[in-house]
Amino acid sequence: HVHAREDSGMATHDHARIKATHDAIKERCPELIVNLSSAVGMGKTPEQRISQIVHVKPEMASLNTNTMNFSIVDRKTGKIFIDFVFENTFTMLQDFGKAMEENGVKPEIEVYDMGGLDNTMLVMKQGFFTDPMNFNFVWGVAGGQAFRPEAFLCLKNAIPAGANFTTCGVGTDQFPAITMSCLLGGHMRVGLEDNIRIPTGEMAKGSYEQVEWAVRIAETQGREPATPDEAREIMGLRKR
Repeated sequence: HVHAREDSGMATHDHARIKATHDAIKERCPELIVNLSSAVGMGKTPEQRISQIVHVKPEMASLNTNTMNFSIVDRKTGKIFIDFVFENTFTMLQDFGKAMEENGVKPEIEVYDMGGLDNTMLVMKQGFFTDPMNFNFVWGVAGGQAFRPEAFLCLKNAIPAGANFTTCGVGTDQFPAITMSCLLGGHMRVGLEDNIRIPTGEMAKGSYEQVEWAVRIAETQGREPATPDEAREIMGLRKR
């Protein structure tokens, strides 16, 4: 899951920078599945968000499902530092989803709450999503829902038959959420975008250290991590 950035560190929708980022990853790790984000920074237009996906044509891309608050806050005091409305209308869900499918890009459907899942279930009646559908349950965003086991079960039980589900959690929601996903037969996403620590509370040396923890969680359940090509098969990605 990739957000490209300018040298300044700011998010970018620039096609050349995003393609260069994508290609650099593939050059170093050709077997890796690159999932480009369709969220390319605050204030971007729908065209700016989807055109870079169509231009690069990664194997996967994120598809967000509802308009929501998406903010940076102090969880201890409730103080709001950055307040932002993340716009994802029905038309955007429809148009982004169609554009991805028409260009061989598998949508990773980002679900921040039950409303987002219901939105997807409505739009999917048009028939443009290919099976299997791939859902990612997101927890801990200020404006989305906090991780609760009972809420996870509601989402898991509501997705279409045959669909895949994975999960990620922001901050302290990360490892409880992925553990539950693993227990229920789902998949796990970790990385420094979501959380900068490992379960001991120490700062992670990199995303790789969180991956190592996720592997340990899987091993406790008798599950073995998929290879990149096995993951492609599971998620129904286009042939390389």
